[in-house]
Amino acid sequence: MAVLNEEQQMLRDGAQDWVTDRAPVSAFRKMRDSGETTDKALWKEIAEMGWAGIVIPEEYGGSDFGLTGMGLVLEETGKTLTASPLFISGLVAATALKEMGSDAQKSEWLPKIADGSAIVTLAVDEGTRHDTARTKLEAKASGDGYSLSGTKTMVIEGMAADAMLVLARTGGAAGDTDGLTLFLVPADAKGVTRSPLAVFDYRGYAKVSFDGVTVGKDAVLGTVGGAHAPLEKVLDVARVGIAAEMLGMCQQAFDTTLAYLKTRVQFNTILAQFQALQHRMADLFMELQLARSVVEHAVRAIDAGSDDAEEAAVLAKGFVGDVSNRMTRQMIQLHGGIGMTDQYDAGFYIKRSRALEATFGNQAQHVERWAQMRGY
Repeated sequence: MAVLNEEQQMLRDGAQDWVTDRAPVSAFRKMRDSGETTDKALWKEIAEMGWAGIVIPEEYGGSDFGLTGMGLVLEETGKTLTASPLFISGLVAATALKEMGSDAQKSEWLPKIADGSAIVTLAVDEGTRHDTARTKLEAKASGDGYSLSGTKTMVIEGMAADAMLVLARTGGAAGDTDGLTLFLVPADAKGVTRSPLAVFDYRGYAKVSFDGVTVGKDAVLGTVGGAHAPLEKVLDVARVGIAAEMLGMCQQAFDTTLAYLKTRVQFNTILAQFQALQHRMADLFMELQLARSVVEHAVRAIDAGSDDAEEAAVLAKGFVGDVSNRMTRQMIQLHGGIGMTDQYDAGFYIKRSRALEATFGNQAQHVERWAQMRGY
């Protein structure tokens, strides 16, 4: 574990205590069984603790603890699979508004995100594979603004959102990185239709259709047609946030499995005494430590604006996704038959892991991106 300053230590300790007391995995199971995708009472508590404003500057009601602070919280919530809009609203949308928004947009929305009174999401994907360059949703100039028509899918917290940051094409063709523009669209705008999606990690995804949705020029974030590069930086922040959550899941999966091996008796022997299983757990432990190092480097590189921040983000999402895949599979295998049942928690972890692996680019995409960055 990297050395934390006093504020970061307090933030992490507070998050550990809260998730243990208020948001254990049993709370997630109860929410799942109820058919809900977000516990509104827990989200209210999260906002009251100030976590929704961790990356938001103090002038807008946040604490400005950066991605390092948010990463510490996401790691803890990842351990217990806490379902909330914290990631998409408190990190992703807040970062997009902070980096790309106008002064008026920041003043209106960042305080609302910070105090939890508004949930803002990011709508970028249109197919089964994440690729912002293939955006087809069209934004035509209309009067003093634009008219948006098209569909977005897998919009995180799409049903609960009060506003959406929508990536649309104002020029070029699908596949071009030029001609992409990010718009701030109220979720209740005329022409917006939202449909919930049933996803195996039991989170609040939605399919959102835009049928001639009219927005003004003041809805544009950044420059018209120039959203691709700055949005990719925002998405890199999101990818590191995902890596931090997966790190927490990996740690919990490892700890739970190790505890099981130390108590389960088979052939009159504690499972942990079998050398083959000791070797397997030792390998997983080493991968877990590597994953932690990768995430800690990435959050600090982004907070410091380092030249290698992009590489660090790509490495974090790709590598930790790989570790999460192996860790959750081993969790089920080493628990044997009980690991396959719904009454045990292992299934929750592997499902959430698969969903996060695909969010904003899977391992294969990031390996390819890494190779391109290195000139291979």
